Amino acid sequence: MAEATLRISSKNYSSWCLRGWLMCRMAGLDFDEETTPIDDPSTRAELLLLSPSFLVPSLTHGGARLWDTLAIGEYLNEIRPEAGLLPADRKARAHCRSICGEMHSGFANLRSALPMNLKAHFPDYKVWAGAQPDIARVTTIWRECLSTYGGGFLFGKPSMADAMYAPVCARFVTYDVQLDTDCAAYCARILGWAPMLEWIEAARNEHEQLDELDMEF
Repeated sequence: MAEATLRISSKNYSSWCLRGWLMCRMAGLDFDEETTPIDDPSTRAELLLLSPSFLVPSLTHGGARLWDTLAIGEYLNEIRPEAGLLPADRKARAHCRSICGEMHSGFANLRSALPMNLKAHFPDYKVWAGAQPDIARVTTIWRECLSTYGGGFLFGKPSMADAMYAPVCARFVTYDVQLDTDCAAYCARILGWAPMLEWIEAARNEHEQLDELDMEF
């Protein structure tokens, strides 16, 4: 029996579940997955951004239960500090927490304009103008991190920040968002990252679908 359980919803549509799952993988946590069906009313509400809060992913471990993605990341960093979910350097760690928090609480226009859908691809997609400032801010964050920490990942090696921004990389590819060379290379690196490839393969094998997120709107 695994030491933990991670409750998730759709691998194709849920960006928050992807974030929590990546963090668990990065921490080397031994966990079982439990999946809630997407026809469950609360799950549909979360995936369609109609819920005021997100109750998946939900991690149960050692008597603790966590259902907030940032809380999951902080908890995993506490129990597995050697995994490096947060940088060792104090200033870099503060920077990492700041951009993770920004993703956690912001970018509402990007989320609504470019919903997560790993199986879809919309070439030459016309992105709603309201989402453009969010896209610009994300790419600014990426460029600053990549130039400051000098690695292929945002803080030199995989961290909680990469888990938080991985779904954005997937969204940019799904909706054919045009990026500069450095940001495009970062997206390619994240999408070619071993745990991300594992998630994407599973997402593509899912049979359930949400018609609202499978149309070009």
